[in-house]
Amino acid sequence: MSGSVRRGFRYRFYPTPAQAEHLERTFGCVRLVYNRALEARARRWRDDGQRTTYGETSAWLTQWKRTEDLAFLNQVSAVPLQQTLRHLQAAFVAFWDRRSRYPRFKSKHRSRASAEYTRSAFRWRGGQLTLAKMGMPLAIVWSRPLPQDAEPSTVTVSRDAAGRWFVSILVETRTVRPLPAVDQEVGLDVGLTRLVTLSTGEKVPNPRHEHADRRNLTTAQRELNRKAKGSNNRVRARKKVARIHARIADRRHDYLHKLSTRLVRENQTIVIEDLSVRNMLGNHRLARAISDAAWTHLRRMLEYKAAWHGRKVIVLDRWYPSSKKCSACGRINSAMPLAVRSWTCPECATLHDRDVNAAKNILAAGQAERQNACGAVVRPHGSPPFEAAGDETGRPTGDRGSPRLKGQDDVNFVQPPSRRVR
Repeated sequence: MSGSVRRGFRYRFYPTPAQAEHLERTFGCVRLVYNRALEARARRWRDDGQRTTYGETSAWLTQWKRTEDLAFLNQVSAVPLQQTLRHLQAAFVAFWDRRSRYPRFKSKHRSRASAEYTRSAFRWRGGQLTLAKMGMPLAIVWSRPLPQDAEPSTVTVSRDAAGRWFVSILVETRTVRPLPAVDQEVGLDVGLTRLVTLSTGEKVPNPRHEHADRRNLTTAQRELNRKAKGSNNRVRARKKVARIHARIADRRHDYLHKLSTRLVRENQTIVIEDLSVRNMLGNHRLARAISDAAWTHLRRMLEYKAAWHGRKVIVLDRWYPSSKKCSACGRINSAMPLAVRSWTCPECATLHDRDVNAAKNILAAGQAERQNACGAVVRPHGSPPFEAAGDETGRPTGDRGSPRLKGQDDVNFVQPPSRRVR
């Protein structure tokens, strides 16, 4: 690992009324520029069959500022407007590489309100942060200190649906060091009743944060539905619902951060399965519980923390039959319904706990894959997670289907959707 890493530090801040008004105007301009550029790129492809580069969209922005209808774009800093065009270009690149869907338009009520400032658009002096076209620094609540001698390179200001203001400061730091090497390796099997089952036999409980607050959330949502659209009462009721969702998300992220940090510190190698969570959400009976478990967030945390601290994360193919295979003799059963939580192997008469057995198989397969891949992260061998598409209008040019669920061991857990992912 290199000597320094880029880390983001997120803090709450409380803007003055003037700062809040300016930031609201900036959010609106960022959203407008993104949507106009997306529409113009799609129209150009549809009419002329030509792709658009970031430089061309930047020239469009300069022309828009000179028009009478869009002259108000000059009232905010130009850097967040340029950054949103870069984000749009990155979204198209990911779409062309089949790593994500076609870029979508930003909504005033549903999209994240944010603006990104690079080094030329803010002043960092004496531990105080002042954004461009603002006379006063932001009143930031420093819940944890920044690394010593850290110089912010990017600042992102955002406001969530609950009305809370946040500032994310990206710095280059050398405070992250590789951890001492250990001999411990672990395989992880995720689930709903138990969030994670380790190959050591330990079962980490699933706190089910959304289920704990479901009654309060249901009451708040019913109150919201009774309010007249466009009224101030509806605005207050919507913020009440958003605050409950924010509380659930904060508790979930805190739990996953503590769990992932512990796993990375205690183990040199962590083996997990590549799950098609998007397909699993097609089961409407389990979609809410799967979303609450946040397996994707846990995997992302494990991967970047392992990269920071010199650990390894091995990702197995999603078709690996971890639940049906006997970890003692290697026999694979023809079927393993989800209701079966423990079973005895007909070959060697070993009694298995379903989840612990799966975790042991995952660890063994990861060790074998590591020898074949020389320690590299093993990616799934199936089709890409999204349909191929070759133009800027979102129309697919290929006929690749969506990936199926992980191996046949969970075919009774969730049936793959009959239609393709769009």
